[in-house]
Amino acid sequence: MKYFALGLFVLMYILMIAVPKKRLWFVLGSALIFIVSGIVPAKEAVFAINWNVLMMIAGTMVVVYYFIESAMPDLIADMLLDKAKNVAWVTIYMSLFAGLVSAFIDNVATVLMIAPVALAICRKMKISPVPMIISISVSSNLQGAATLVGDTTSILLGDYAKMDFLDFFFMHGRPGIFFAVELGALATVPVMLYIFRKDKQKVFAEKRTDVKSYAPTVFLIGIVVTLIFASFIPGKPDTTNGLICMAFATVSMVWDLLVTGKLVNAKEAAKNLDLETILLLTGLFIAIEGITRAGVIDDAASLIVQAGGNNIFLLYTIVVWGSVVISAFVDNIPYVATMLPVLAGVTKMLGIEPYLLYFGLLTGATLGGNLTPIGASANITAVGMLRREGCEVSFGDFFRIGGTFTLTAVLVGYLYLWIVWR
Repeated sequence: MKYFALGLFVLMYILMIAVPKKRLWFVLGSALIFIVSGIVPAKEAVFAINWNVLMMIAGTMVVVYYFIESAMPDLIADMLLDKAKNVAWVTIYMSLFAGLVSAFIDNVATVLMIAPVALAICRKMKISPVPMIISISVSSNLQGAATLVGDTTSILLGDYAKMDFLDFFFMHGRPGIFFAVELGALATVPVMLYIFRKDKQKVFAEKRTDVKSYAPTVFLIGIVVTLIFASFIPGKPDTTNGLICMAFATVSMVWDLLVTGKLVNAKEAAKNLDLETILLLTGLFIAIEGITRAGVIDDAASLIVQAGGNNIFLLYTIVVWGSVVISAFVDNIPYVATMLPVLAGVTKMLGIEPYLLYFGLLTGATLGGNLTPIGASANITAVGMLRREGCEVSFGDFFRIGGTFTLTAVLVGYLYLWIVWR
């Protein structure tokens, strides 16, 4: 059954790469096979789906609809155009801005909030939004590892290693993983300058956009602030973040109804939901649950540990770069959850502190998803937004930016962590 599950998963990915326009059907078909075959019992399939992520996407999409309609993204675009020298620097500013936001809230929510601004800029400049949106997505994935509240994998590490918010900055008298992530982010700036070296078009805003209403912006900021505060609540339900986003979506729709007295915008907001992205993620959650139940992820974790043996540098290297490769194809949440106790046991046997391997695991697993457009929920969301704009994104298009970005950031973080925590 294990080899069947692995073969089905690999075939699903091959078909998605070969025929990207039909990828939804391949994913849903594979999910159905995992259920029918009994690898994922039908009565338990619903629990394999990350409802928190799906509710965050749906709720934030509704709020973002009103945010876009208010013309606030256009105003922010005008402000950035005034600050940037050319298109390349606009892309870099947007990428760094997305990373900053993503250090404190979920990566998917970050993409949904920042991407509309990028789309507004690209429409004004009459340029393809693909490079800018991909840059925003991969940057948000990188910064998710910077703080305790930036990503689910960070929360998993914090809970398992009994780390608090400040431990990500300084721990046991040494700089924490936050600085590894930020150094990696800074290292990507010259890389992006090279990638976008031909984008020398001058940018400027002809006139400042008039914002129709500031209420949607307040609601969007409300999501950010509430998600940050919620991250400090111990023992909260797994769906807390999703419920927060859905609550703000409801508030946005009620506000619009009270102001306009019509349901027209509410209906349009509902139509704005990207059902393809939501269904794609749903299918992937079930498929990943299938290979997890079949023991594929456990085997991958064991291979990494066995390959490292008693050599701590070799083990650290394999953990980091092995995590990058594995997380390019599977959800990093079950992978990190599986690896944490494995690494704890190995470091205990070696008689060393586990933090070097913990931080290496988080660095590799968080960034590995940037190698492919379906390696992270934020990437799937970003590609979905681009498809709705009429832009198809191939694996090659995504890897040109995501791959270069990932290799640079991981290499810098990898060297930094070894120097500081060896």
